Amino acid sequence: MCKLGINIDHVATLRNARGQSHPDLLKAAFILKECKVDSITMHLREDRRHIKDDDIFLIKDKVDLPINLEIAPTEEMTKIALKLNPRSVCFVPEKREEVTTEGGLNISANAKKIEKLLDLISNSKIKVACFIEPDFDQINSLKSLGIRTLELHTGSYADSKDKKNMKKKLSLIQQAAKYSTEIGLDCHAGHGLNYDNVYDIASIKEIKELNIGHFIIGESIFSGLKNSILKMKRIIKASRK
Repeated sequence: MCKLGINIDHVATLRNARGQSHPDLLKAAFILKECKVDSITMHLREDRRHIKDDDIFLIKDKVDLPINLEIAPTEEMTKIALKLNPRSVCFVPEKREEVTTEGGLNISANAKKIEKLLDLISNSKIKVACFIEPDFDQINSLKSLGIRTLELHTGSYADSKDKKNMKKKLSLIQQAAKYSTEIGLDCHAGHGLNYDNVYDIASIKEIKELNIGHFIIGESIFSGLKNSILKMKRIIKASRK
């Protein structure tokens, strides 16, 4: 089966809009637990625009689910990760002016920086992944660093304006997932996935885990968080039959 991690960043976005405590991030995390998702994903951005430091430690303390912590590849963020000790860390690119993550991390351009961070984290049991484009060169650069897990950026596929381009982008993801598995890496994927486009991604047998956030939180306005998650789980399950 393909595992599902739910990103709850945008529950925090709504909370922060008023600078108060509602909606309660912890309540959302308990619903994830009730839905038996495989992990909670949170992106602690350098600008703290949604998830805050206190959030990640509160959820680690109160909710019995693995945490996948997304962070920029910086020493500050890596030290926070070491203090939190989540199941996994995923290094992602960040630009202050971006609305959301706009693409994958350029591994070769950041190799020396990532090597230093891997040294910092080497004595922990935290699994390390990187969020990258479905590109063979990036995959090879990742493997050369000794990182065993990658998350393929599905944003270009999800944002395709026509079926021809979507099919082309899907093919790139399929090829990248197959190649990464052949060379011994674990392949995850995410970004921009919804009920309409997740089936074809989830059906790629090499992809072991999906991380989905913004759509689920948005859909929960209409259907409720539990119902939105369970529907996504049903689609993913159907894709593997």
